[in-house]
Amino acid sequence: MNIYLIILISYSALMIALGAFASWRVRQSTDFFIAGRGLGAGYLAVTLIAANIGAGSTVGAAGLGYRDGLAAWWWVGSAGIGSLILALTVGPKIWTIARDRNLYTVGDYLEYRYSHTVRLTVAVLLWIGSLVILSAQLIAIAWILNVVAGINKITGCLLGALVVTVYFTAGGLHSAVRVNLLQLVVKFFGFALALIFGLKASGSIDGLTTMLQNKLSSASLDSYLSITGTGAAAVSRYVVALVPSFIISPGLLQKVFGARDGRAVRWGVGLNALCLLLFAIVPVTLGMIARGHLAPLDNRELALPMVLTQVLPLWIGALLLAAIFSAEVSTADVVLFMLTTSLGKDFYKGSLRPDATDKQLLQFTRWSAVVCGAIGAILAILLQTVIGALTVFYSLITAVFFLPLIGGLYWPRVTARAALLSIAVSVPVLFVLEVALGITNLWGAPSLLIAIAAGAIALLVAALSGGRA
Repeated sequence: MNIYLIILISYSALMIALGAFASWRVRQSTDFFIAGRGLGAGYLAVTLIAANIGAGSTVGAAGLGYRDGLAAWWWVGSAGIGSLILALTVGPKIWTIARDRNLYTVGDYLEYRYSHTVRLTVAVLLWIGSLVILSAQLIAIAWILNVVAGINKITGCLLGALVVTVYFTAGGLHSAVRVNLLQLVVKFFGFALALIFGLKASGSIDGLTTMLQNKLSSASLDSYLSITGTGAAAVSRYVVALVPSFIISPGLLQKVFGARDGRAVRWGVGLNALCLLLFAIVPVTLGMIARGHLAPLDNRELALPMVLTQVLPLWIGALLLAAIFSAEVSTADVVLFMLTTSLGKDFYKGSLRPDATDKQLLQFTRWSAVVCGAIGAILAILLQTVIGALTVFYSLITAVFFLPLIGGLYWPRVTARAALLSIAVSVPVLFVLEVALGITNLWGAPSLLIAIAAGAIALLVAALSGGRA
């Protein structure tokens, strides 16, 4: 058994133990779902940062940095921009409504604002998207385990799912917040030291540039070292997909529901946004270091694991390994949180058993986490790449939630009928363009933007014409 595997096993055991310890605070569903609505700005920032720095922000972003260079900053940078907008606008507004109406989930808000039909429609689409993003985190864990320990993808996905499911099921948001604090400390030191030592091994930025000159043509190098990369079209796809989804993501909004007050929302979410904007360059640079040091990779998402084993000193590589593992696991628990609480509130309590007791709701939600963890592992085995899986999720979430949520918060005339119609237009347009026709950019605009625009027209017409579902 090598040192990397020993570290991962020990670290996994520590996370499970911490999650189990935190579970004693869970006495009712409000503790599991929203941590008793008692998170201050610090804890809220911790759990949001831990959630947002996951597979896409580490393994995925480094892979994009390996392929595209500095322009890959926009992958995580767009998440930071979206989070900043959330902190200043949507977050405090929807938190106030959630507090006043005792809402636990985004589904609760959609039923309060529109109808039960809207809630169920959105919930079904959310379940599909959530399972896909859960699989992305498990794929990243599998890549890490494959490089450092020779564990095959199937076994890696199953092990990752086991760790996340066990500590999350124990205590829900209470467990997640406390484990997230540990994960965030490990991430901070791991990635900071990896960046410092990675640049040192490359002879600083000038040395890395020289290495890249030997790998790329002059024209390719100029694009590789530009923040806009190959042009505005490539950047706009990241911005359109990620900025809205980080404003209206149900998993993030439900964490916001757990805040103590409006000030905690603004400061907690705002600090999370600042950290994302600063962190965005780190995995990209590590991916570029991989491009400079290593032979060409068939799978770009192996760039970060290869850096930790072949470029960095052993002890730094081991710390980075724990940081990456923290990133994937912390985001996976957010997805389980989003998925299982929606199943519990939207499906079980909302439709299947409206008269269920608080204890029965809590029990169902915990069992849902176990089942969803297993399904996520199966999907991870079947899907190929982290970024591919995440792109599906972010596009779907934006197409489904953006118009009903933003319209509901800021325009009283938006009805249940208008919200449903916007979804019924946005999602099929997105599917036809990206899946059926393979078009990611149309008339100079990302296909997701076209889908949202079509849905907005439908919502506008329905809202102005009146009528409810």
